[in-house]
Amino acid sequence: MKTVKIGNKKVGFGEPVFIIAEIGINHNGSLNTAKKLINIAHLFGCDAVKFQKRTIEKVYSKEELLMPRQSVFGETNGDLKRGLEFGYEEYKEIDKYCKELGIYWFASVWDEDSVDFLEKFNVCAHKIPSACITDINLLKHVKKTNKPIFLSTGMSTMDEIDNAVKILGEDNIVLFHCTSTYPTQNNEINLKVIQTFKDRFSCPIGYSGHEKGIVPSTIAAVMGACAVERHITLDRTMWGSDQAASLEPEGLRKLVRDIRNVKDFMGDGIKRVYDSELPIKKKLRRV
Repeated sequence: MKTVKIGNKKVGFGEPVFIIAEIGINHNGSLNTAKKLINIAHLFGCDAVKFQKRTIEKVYSKEELLMPRQSVFGETNGDLKRGLEFGYEEYKEIDKYCKELGIYWFASVWDEDSVDFLEKFNVCAHKIPSACITDINLLKHVKKTNKPIFLSTGMSTMDEIDNAVKILGEDNIVLFHCTSTYPTQNNEINLKVIQTFKDRFSCPIGYSGHEKGIVPSTIAAVMGACAVERHITLDRTMWGSDQAASLEPEGLRKLVRDIRNVKDFMGDGIKRVYDSELPIKKKLRRV
């Protein structure tokens, strides 16, 4: 299996799991909230935080933006989308803050202009969200940056995934198994797809989870996911469409702890008697 370099870290089989805390739009338009979430991700040992970047007028039609939608930002869908979108000054501060802490950041890109926008900050990677896996022009534009690419596969057929991987190549991508429901029900998590992808592709395979709790994401690491991505929030009861499928700080702490312990849990497969067992053996073994 190939490895992918993200900054000074390698993503691939045998390497430490690359853990991404997705802030996404859970900052609710507040730079202060975004910084709090970056702090939490850094404190608990995540490798990167991820946002979402859209050029609103490119991604959504005028009709969609004018649709009525009540929110804290106004009366229309456009008010909501613009209210949740950070601009240059916010990302300049995010870039500075992440560098001070020593944590990587990047974003899901929904259009070509957003790719060019993020390139101004020399982000460590780009993420192609599940919704954009069939956007051939976007795939080609992201590939031209020569940056590592995380590719999510929610709501995608195997043919669509094969085509996207063919366009991007397998040398510099991490392919995420993903189910695009928030939150994902247990019977639709389908972690065995991780092995299906490992058998089919030579690139590192990861897992982008939207389930409640932390167990499936930890199992994904046991099954060989080289990267794990989860949404994070300050409080799941906060306003916002992604909050309910996100991890609160304590959940994130436990998830990172458990994933970091997976290598020790798994061992090397050689059956042995440990020194710690010898006193018990002496005491309890009768024959």
